[in-house]
Amino acid sequence: MDKKVQPESLPVPLSLDAGAPFLNRELSLLEFNRRVLAQAEDERVPLLERLRFLCIVSSNLDEFFEVRVASLLATQQLEGGPDGVADNLDVTLGRASDECRRLIARQYALLNDTILPRMAEQGIRLLRRSDRNAAQRAWVKQYFDREVRPLLTPVGLDPAHPFPRVINKSLNFIVELSGKDAFGRGTGIAIMKAPRVLPRVIRLPDELSDTPGASYCLLSSVIQAHLPDLFTGREVVACSQFRVTRNSDLWVDEEEVKNLRQALQSELHSRQYGFAVRLEVGRNCPAHLSDFLLEQFCIDRTRLFQVDGPVNMSRLQEIANNDGRPDLKFPPFASSYPVRLASHDIFASLGRQDLLLHHPFQSFQPVIDFIQAAASDPAVVAIKQTIYRAGMHSDLMEALIGAARRGKEVTVIVELMARFDEEANINWAERLEHAGAQVVYGVVGLKTHAKMALVLRREPAGLRRYAHLGTGNYNPTTARFYTDFGLLTADANLTADVNEVFIHLTSLTRPKALASIWLAPFSLQKDIVRAIRNEAGIAREGKPARIIAKMNSLTDETVIRALYDASNDGVRIELIVRGACALRPGVKGLSENIKVRSIVGRFLEHTRVYYFRNNLKHDVYLSSADWMNRNLLRRVEVAFPVQSPALKKRVLREGLHPYLKDNVAAWELGSDGHYRRRKPRAGQAPCSAQQVLMDMLGAAAPGEPDKETKHGTDPVAPRRSRTRRT
Repeated sequence: MDKKVQPESLPVPLSLDAGAPFLNRELSLLEFNRRVLAQAEDERVPLLERLRFLCIVSSNLDEFFEVRVASLLATQQLEGGPDGVADNLDVTLGRASDECRRLIARQYALLNDTILPRMAEQGIRLLRRSDRNAAQRAWVKQYFDREVRPLLTPVGLDPAHPFPRVINKSLNFIVELSGKDAFGRGTGIAIMKAPRVLPRVIRLPDELSDTPGASYCLLSSVIQAHLPDLFTGREVVACSQFRVTRNSDLWVDEEEVKNLRQALQSELHSRQYGFAVRLEVGRNCPAHLSDFLLEQFCIDRTRLFQVDGPVNMSRLQEIANNDGRPDLKFPPFASSYPVRLASHDIFASLGRQDLLLHHPFQSFQPVIDFIQAAASDPAVVAIKQTIYRAGMHSDLMEALIGAARRGKEVTVIVELMARFDEEANINWAERLEHAGAQVVYGVVGLKTHAKMALVLRREPAGLRRYAHLGTGNYNPTTARFYTDFGLLTADANLTADVNEVFIHLTSLTRPKALASIWLAPFSLQKDIVRAIRNEAGIAREGKPARIIAKMNSLTDETVIRALYDASNDGVRIELIVRGACALRPGVKGLSENIKVRSIVGRFLEHTRVYYFRNNLKHDVYLSSADWMNRNLLRRVEVAFPVQSPALKKRVLREGLHPYLKDNVAAWELGSDGHYRRRKPRAGQAPCSAQQVLMDMLGAAAPGEPDKETKHGTDPVAPRRSRTRRT
């Protein structure tokens, strides 16, 4: 491995306030992206997957600027004044920009010094202009003349040709020209947009290459190589690609609009032109041209990034996606399908026993089958479902549409404000309505993030309810690489609670007291804090007390303070937090009994599991909610109990134990706010949680995971294994 790149540590530490009880959310998010970048740096990861992780960092940073930086800038404008709020935001923005600069520099160095050379060694070449042979240059020229030039519209700037509107994250060029234009005037700058319909990565014909393998070039390289052809009689003095990142939050006055869907449809277009928050230019862009662009977009110089490569690095993922080199990717993995559903009626099976699904190790298909069976079963009279992210194409959504056309009572709560999925959700809402389904859009001011489906079936004993509850979206595409739990159940109490939540969401009446579900924004935060305090009370009595929780983010100060108090009372607390974590662990007198780790691997960790030992009652909850203020108080979320002893053990055995033992993909958070990668000790076998689960649950795994297994009196009592840290 390149000696300059060390995947086992983060060599550039973040500046964090050592005495503060909470870690900075924005800087913690950037630390997460450093852990993702470490996957790209890791020689154990297949080469094209390293490229993919590199592109994921770019996509994540895009969203960081579109959402987090944009939010801070908007708050700064609203709250500036003598109270110091704006000053604090200035500090956070400055530190975030500095850390982004270091992260991006490291990212491009890895691309240029390691990833691209290694790809070339494997016969996958990304060719710059100077790298192309004569035959390839001739082909590129023909491609430019035939496919690209007809679509280009360079705009020479003058009073009659103002600076064009630039779409969010689009590829553009600024060109400096010498000489006179056709009318004898000295217009010196032109702006040109790259057509959005053209591919950003172009594969050259294999027969043109001097060596075996695949050769690619970027659209930006093709355009820059032929810029002089576009400005006849002028000399191109300098040029640079550039890209502007804009605020991408949609805003509608929910108290004023009469139809949220119509309001959002008109707002979606304007998202492309939100206020600018970042400018990326090529490394060789002259300072006066970047200054000109900063002025045009009203961007502070601290958010100017000069990059040594394509400004839209995330587009390189097309190579990883399309190149036919399975030897340079993760080995294929086939998820398993529950044996007891393969040859049985799904409703009869659920009538006998709940079914727990663990994606992507187990297939998402049973969830689709559940809805499809309900849609076609004459005994099913009604289907109710929440939709947050379903994707553009979905057999599950088609099943709901089919059910409505068959005359079943179909009610779908579509969250129109799911960021970046608004357009897809609007389209599904329209199709559902046209099919005869009842569609509502959740609760004004609160995103409906809960993942629930309810089926009402007429049986000899009367109407019976069946439900699916999950930690992840009803999206079969992301279910292949997001880890999530789903529960299919006919439990009378649990399905009654689900029905009450649906009535609450459609009628807007306050929900009745729920027997088992914790519901945000009404009780979820209180229930979590109550469970934490209960564990603390048990510890004060001198009894063993333990909390384990797994989630995407932990930033809610109320919950964090309850965890700090429980730590001081002697509760052993282990947290598995993938992304942002504002809790500072391991501080004497504050959090010395708390450990935090993050797992970053092949699959995106997405499960939310809450475990409380509770005097050996072993309370296990699954949820759609992270421990964030927005999830607990500004969204509709549910946390639901796993009640079957066998399924509780499965959640612990699959959702928590392997992650606490991981010494391959695990990073531990120190009290200084920095993460350090876990390594196997001398003589200790490597343990990857995701690999353990692939081996345990994949299509090749033997046995049924739902069977009872023998544990001690405490199913989470740590086995004194070789992988346990002392």
